Amino acid sequence: MEKKRFTISVFTEDVVGLLNRVSIIFTRRKINVESITASESEIKGIHRYTIVVSETKDQIKKVVGQLEKQVEIVKAVFHSDDEIVYQEIALFKVKTGVLASGGQAEKIVRSHNARVLSVETEFTILEKTGHKEETQQLFDELEPFGILEFVRSGRVAITKPMKTLSSIVNDLEELVKKN
Repeated sequence: MEKKRFTISVFTEDVVGLLNRVSIIFTRRKINVESITASESEIKGIHRYTIVVSETKDQIKKVVGQLEKQVEIVKAVFHSDDEIVYQEIALFKVKTGVLASGGQAEKIVRSHNARVLSVETEFTILEKTGHKEETQQLFDELEPFGILEFVRSGRVAITKPMKTLSSIVNDLEELVKKN
């Protein structure tokens, strides 16, 4: 079976040390995490980890099963890229003079629809949202002009299927009542 990129959403209680236990599950299976983000979810008290990995579907199913065995994990699900809408954000710090001259660097920034967040005497901070490939392309094109600093977030994603976390939690509560 060939490896494919998957996004795993892990819905958890807000517990100290849980992220460490989650990462150990990937480490033990020798799965490299490409990106991870953590945030609050739409339900108060429930947090969401969005984890991106490249692995076989069978291996991902095993990992998700193991994640769900953790007491503080409410639900873990995985999706392929075509089942989600996702973005990343990248911030670039470049010398202000490079952009102020109105030359090629400015044209590159405009062609990528990057936003200017801050203009200082010595540097300008740019923001680009998009898929990793898009933010990487802007990086590659700006690199010859000198990038002073660069940072890219992990993936944030929402599923296309109309299954909300609230409905998943309700389904789980119904299952518990039946047993």
